[in-house]
Amino acid sequence: MDEKHEQTGLIRLLGVEKVYRTGTVEFAALRHIDLTIHHGEMVSIVGPSGSGKSTILNVITGIDRVTAGQVSVDGNRIDLMSEEQLAAWRGRNLGIVFQFFQLLPTLTALENVVLPMEFARFSKGQERIDRGSRNLDLVGLGDKLNHLPGELSGGEQQRVAIARALACEPSILVGDEPTGNLDSESAGRMLDLFVSLNQSGMTVIFVTHDRQLANRASRTISIRDGRVESETSR
Repeated sequence: MDEKHEQTGLIRLLGVEKVYRTGTVEFAALRHIDLTIHHGEMVSIVGPSGSGKSTILNVITGIDRVTAGQVSVDGNRIDLMSEEQLAAWRGRNLGIVFQFFQLLPTLTALENVVLPMEFARFSKGQERIDRGSRNLDLVGLGDKLNHLPGELSGGEQQRVAIARALACEPSILVGDEPTGNLDSESAGRMLDLFVSLNQSGMTVIFVTHDRQLANRASRTISIRDGRVESETSR
């Protein structure tokens, strides 16, 4: 890790607040969050339901706009980007894995993995297919390229979702409760994959309710009532 990144961090939240408004009702999801995540870290975020942990991921990825404060990722102020700029930036830099797999049911595993490359205009033709096949090999599904999502188990569908998240060679992998719909064995395997990707140099950040899985990260951030309650490094 070079000196600049050690000092500034890859991801930096400064005084971040997020308030959701419904009519005259306001809910403060994040309250003055200061947080830095460095290149190559594997970070888990834990906390009770409604604590704000998923909202932190949403502001890091630009899915949600902050009400106040600054969000910088690799020196880019994403809180100042337009929606078009954000979409292009996400396509180039982030891989996102959700709790619900969000695979297109009429596309094969390979077609689902190739799709983000088409949207981001990343690679071309056969190179996209080759890259998608390699990613499915990486997650242990090289023999199921042509299977539809409905022909795969929940754990296999989530692995397809990870292969899809890796499609455009992101530097950051983000998981929002990625093991929430998996049994304990499948969840453990998925975390094995996260650890392997992190060891290869990728920055990995994930939200989980499972403390045992959270403890596999090199750092755990606990959120409560929209604030950072504690941090643990291993």
